[in-house]
Amino acid sequence: MRPGLSFLLALLFFLGQAAGDLGDAGPPIPSPSFSTFPGVDSGSSSMSGSSYNGSSGSRGSVSQLFSNVTGSVDDRGTCQCSVFLPDTTFPVDRVERLEFTAHVLSQKFEKELSKVKEYVKLISVYEKKLLNLTVRIEIMEKDTISYTELDFELIKVEVKEMAKLVVQLKESFGGSSEIVDQLEVEIRNITLLVEKLETLDKNNVLAIRREIVALKTKLKECEASKSQNTPVVHPSPAPGSCAHGGVVNISKPSVVQLNWRGFSYRYGAWGRDYSPQHPNKGLYWVAPLNTDGRLLEYYRLYNTLDDLLLYANARELRITYGQGSGTAVYNNNMYINMYNTRNIARVNLTTNTIAVTQTLPNAAYNNRFSYANVAWQDIDFAVDENGLWVIYSTEASTGNMVISKLNDTTLQVLNTWYTKQYKPSASNAFMVCGVLYATRTLNTRTEEIFYYYDTNTGKEGKLDIVVQKMQENVQSINYNPFDRKLYVYNNGYLLNYDLFVLQNPQ
Repeated sequence: MRPGLSFLLALLFFLGQAAGDLGDAGPPIPSPSFSTFPGVDSGSSSMSGSSYNGSSGSRGSVSQLFSNVTGSVDDRGTCQCSVFLPDTTFPVDRVERLEFTAHVLSQKFEKELSKVKEYVKLISVYEKKLLNLTVRIEIMEKDTISYTELDFELIKVEVKEMAKLVVQLKESFGGSSEIVDQLEVEIRNITLLVEKLETLDKNNVLAIRREIVALKTKLKECEASKSQNTPVVHPSPAPGSCAHGGVVNISKPSVVQLNWRGFSYRYGAWGRDYSPQHPNKGLYWVAPLNTDGRLLEYYRLYNTLDDLLLYANARELRITYGQGSGTAVYNNNMYINMYNTRNIARVNLTTNTIAVTQTLPNAAYNNRFSYANVAWQDIDFAVDENGLWVIYSTEASTGNMVISKLNDTTLQVLNTWYTKQYKPSASNAFMVCGVLYATRTLNTRTEEIFYYYDTNTGKEGKLDIVVQKMQENVQSINYNPFDRKLYVYNNGYLLNYDLFVLQNPQ
């Protein structure tokens, strides 16, 4: 036993003896017994002396602090005992290391979880793009619309972007997952389908178109040679000119693309800006409404049609006060109906700020007299060769169409005409050279320009010009005087049409 422990035991033995002399002495214990503190290092001890036993008084309270250990006496009279003490030291350092490791693991988990959330959002976005591409490819397969090489290039660009994303997702996940693998298969299938359609188009459709053009040319030459008197050909009126007898026909629709926000944004408007000073430099604009079909919040501007087709070089702007699909753009200004009011506003497209607001006198609003199948379009702006117009209804007109000519700078009403055509029975309307043309729905694939009102003469009448369409409902029609086209928003799809006018003014 170590000297310190031997001394301690001897001291305790002495204290025990002293306590025994002072208190009531108990019976002697024949065999020696020693005690030690719990927690002291284990060891072996030996010492000489007589046996020890505590009393019922202070001796008993002292002995309760120790553990009794039975010893033995050797042949020389030396008392020997062995004490084994447990190791009860608390492992603080190991607990601290465990806490630190848990903290590091928690940080890593949060970081990886944020990555997963981000990629889940990206997967959702590209799933919507896949759905849009699928719809467009199904339309191509039906072969109801003529597509150009630019349409195929646009789809190829989108598919390549999605393929790159799938590669990034695989790298981030350190392998693959069921969702990512499924996306990769769908993208591969769409790529093969587009290449097949493009091959068929190049080999058949484009070649047939060239043959048809050549045959038409020969037919015209043949007809011209039959008659000695060459018929007089009236040149088409110059862009922006009203030297014609009005609209007499319309082309088949040209499908530009689905609007940039996706298939869910079925309501909105689009068109091309017209400036009398620079008629050939008009930018293109697309303004889908939010999914509620009411609020105009985001719109995009493109300098060229190619930029629009490729979603390139777009300026995306935000407002929070537009209502309905009756938007029009004229001379670098957007004209809108202010949300939840009969007020109208001019928004400067350069600064994206309101330049002027005015109240349209007595105009009905908030779905009182909107077009058929289109809500929140009580106030509909229109642009033609003569400037800015607004088409609406009033309570006094009992819902019939009212046409007002506006000052495009101040929005003051310059003149007003009242028609006999009930506005909610028309599907939409547009202006050409001061003449209002109204459309109505015949069936899910056909519209009809059925009514006109000429503000130049005050005359009105019926028409029967059939208009084909892609989807069931037409949300807006905007006319551009320079290219003489109608820009139609058709259930989220952007269509345009060529207008044909009577060559000899009647």
